Amino acid sequence: MSSFEVMGGVSLMGDLTPQGAKNEALQILSAVLLTGEKVEISNIPDIRDVMKLIELLAAMGVSVEKIADEVYSFQATDIDMDYLLTTDFTKRATELRGSIMIVGPLLSRFGKARIPQPGGDKIGRRRLDTHFIGFQKLGAEFEFDAKDNFYHVKANRLKGSYMHLDEASVTGTANIVMAAALANGITTIYNAACEPYLQQLCLMINRMGGKITGIGSNLLSIEGVESLGGTTHRMLPDMIEIGSFIGLAAMTKSEITIKNVAFPHLGIIPATFQRLGIQMELRGDDIYIPKQENYEIDTFIDGSILTLSDAIWPGFTPDLLSVALVVATQANGTVLIHQKMFESRLFFVDKLIDMGAQIILCDPHRATVIGLNRKLPLRGIQMTSPDIRAGVALLIAAMSAEGKSVINNIEQIDRGYQNIDKRLNAIGANIKRV
Repeated sequence: MSSFEVMGGVSLMGDLTPQGAKNEALQILSAVLLTGEKVEISNIPDIRDVMKLIELLAAMGVSVEKIADEVYSFQATDIDMDYLLTTDFTKRATELRGSIMIVGPLLSRFGKARIPQPGGDKIGRRRLDTHFIGFQKLGAEFEFDAKDNFYHVKANRLKGSYMHLDEASVTGTANIVMAAALANGITTIYNAACEPYLQQLCLMINRMGGKITGIGSNLLSIEGVESLGGTTHRMLPDMIEIGSFIGLAAMTKSEITIKNVAFPHLGIIPATFQRLGIQMELRGDDIYIPKQENYEIDTFIDGSILTLSDAIWPGFTPDLLSVALVVATQANGTVLIHQKMFESRLFFVDKLIDMGAQIILCDPHRATVIGLNRKLPLRGIQMTSPDIRAGVALLIAAMSAEGKSVINNIEQIDRGYQNIDKRLNAIGANIKRV
């Protein structure tokens, strides 16, 4: 197990270029299974979860070629469906939350799929009902084997159907869209997720010969086609990393330019951080954040305490609430952080309290942060990263704290952030990987 040793209290200066989007990658890479033709994908982040999915695809029989840094080609001509019965498949699939995304394309193209209960962050319940109810609506037979925790689906040929999703699940919508792309007839999905990454998947499938309309809305129509062809695709920059860098700049009193952010796809992320008092300026497609000694949390119009909560797109992504919470600890003012989607995601605040932050954990979903305008700087401590997003939030806290912090279990951070220590050290941070 590796750790970060962080010497805090250092201001940074320079440019940061966000990596390709992790959450998009897991969908896009799974979509290569929809065709036997070559698919070239660029801006692939070199992070643990993405590399594990690429290795899983290769083990299944996908021909994988690295063309250049962050550019790969994939050709799923000869898929070994018997591999899904092996212990090696079980091991690889259970290590990766994103493995669930291969089910839709396998079911659609080969008429069957099986997957063990996926792994991933321990941030609360992450049910898969939306995925499998959607497959059943398309005519698939579903079975869950409680003895070995395997999900099984099969169908001779999926048939288009109307469905109203029980939740606007991003991965659930993506999985159903991939299954419906080769189904017989028209599939209508109401209450569909409409995140930019889901839009990217739909646009990619259309370039492959698919027929999807309603992209960007919560009402999708997918007319199934007989087959899909090859294409090229470039992934968006990672909006979660962009938001993390915005928070980092404010916490560490740094002057940072975040390059090539694809601003139209960021939704309300910049505006939400501005409500926490962070100044920023859009320069072309770059976000410039000046050095700020102080920043003040906004209030509602009537003067009441601001509440930040997560919501389905175009609301504020739950993946950035941990960063927003940390940023608020050194602001001037008070904010209520309401994490609606995952009941274990706020449990990392005990580490921040140990660092000196003024936080009241109201219940598993809500925390009140009292910012004292840097009058009580955070102090360095030893801590452990519980999940990807809390891990980077703790890293930001450690970089702003006085003295030395040690963050254990940084494999969690590596799952979502590419060479984060090297990239931050290049603009002045003091992070040592041990």
